[in-house]
Amino acid sequence: MKSVVSLSVALALAAPLALAQPPTSQAPVQTAAPVDPIATLVGQLELEKYKATIKSLTLFGDRRQGTQRNRDALDWIEAQLKSYGCTNTERLQYQYTELAKDAPRPKRAPGIASGGAGGPPGQGGSTLFGNRIKTGVNNDPMLQPDEKLRALNAEQTPVGTSLRENVYCTKVGSKHPEEMYIVSAHMDGIGFGEAANDDGSGTALVMELARIFSAPGVETDRSIRFILWNNEETGLNGAAAYVEQRKGLQGKESPKGSGKYPEPKWLGMIQHDMMLFDHGMPFQKIDGYGKPVVDEHGEPVFVAPPEQRLEADVNIEYQSQSKQAEGSAKLAWHFRSANDKYATHYPAAVGFHMTNTDSTPFMDLVPSISLRENERGQQIGAGWDPHWHQPTDLYKNFSDKDFMLGLNAAQTTLSGVAQLAGVRIKQ
Repeated sequence: MKSVVSLSVALALAAPLALAQPPTSQAPVQTAAPVDPIATLVGQLELEKYKATIKSLTLFGDRRQGTQRNRDALDWIEAQLKSYGCTNTERLQYQYTELAKDAPRPKRAPGIASGGAGGPPGQGGSTLFGNRIKTGVNNDPMLQPDEKLRALNAEQTPVGTSLRENVYCTKVGSKHPEEMYIVSAHMDGIGFGEAANDDGSGTALVMELARIFSAPGVETDRSIRFILWNNEETGLNGAAAYVEQRKGLQGKESPKGSGKYPEPKWLGMIQHDMMLFDHGMPFQKIDGYGKPVVDEHGEPVFVAPPEQRLEADVNIEYQSQSKQAEGSAKLAWHFRSANDKYATHYPAAVGFHMTNTDSTPFMDLVPSISLRENERGQQIGAGWDPHWHQPTDLYKNFSDKDFMLGLNAAQTTLSGVAQLAGVRIKQ
């Protein structure tokens, strides 16, 4: 009897303990973290692919507008866009008049007031601080020592009125095809070099984004148009022609009931122009004896630092005196935030003196920003990039550190636009 009672008590005491033990045959369920589609797309940007596209563009020389090499480059760009899957390529045509050298030039519109206590005025409302290098456009083919490149760039723009073209393709939005963001760069150049940086670097960036957004399985709620402008170097003529021809067509379905919008409503314009060279302020040149070099007038000679500076950044600019300044500022800071999250090597900085770039014809109509290697007015205008419009704008004169700055600009724009357009990746 005693043994039976003892056994019952033991079983009763053991039961709660048994119930308290965790199951040993089942592992805890792990919840997978959601995949960030933007990080996935940014990860598809590769330095070597970006460099290869720039290198291919340089095979057409400086791509001066109105020449055969410019038209050949347009054909190549269009073929590449189609090969990426951005097959709905189109061209916008316009007439441009090249004046003879001795013809009277039309007066330019007055610039935005600029200049402050720090130095003389720069363009776009900026002030020029510190050391400066004189800037200009090289018009002497004999300053190009490479004979093959000199021969490639020999044809000049014909005098008179003739046809020009921009080329573009569109990622059509799946939910709001009637709205779009414009991502652009100019494909023409000058200076008797290769126009590797100005603006092969921006053109390659836009083409790389077209490639990634056009990949199978990638969808966006809103449309994205990838545009390569012509005639930037003559005064933003290609972009201005697009605005003039297309601004009144925004958001109009054609034909009615088709669900197609040849010119979706503009939500934002993002331009890219010169993406590679941020070596910092020029410094005074020193000779082999350690003495400062001066010119024939006794003025100091300044030169650009040879290496990309560690504090290089992607400059995002808007124009504070435009009619869309408030929206443009918000767009700029959105891209600054995207850079913080998705860029791998270089940060971004926001400025408010956007000028002399293809976003200018848009800036009073839609929020518009420009991405560059430096501030256009204050820094590029002060000679911070010695290759600007020169025979030295050659692929070989830029290092991987330089090309990486351009790739980080691509990371910035890709992630910023992906957020705004609502990107998804279908499995």
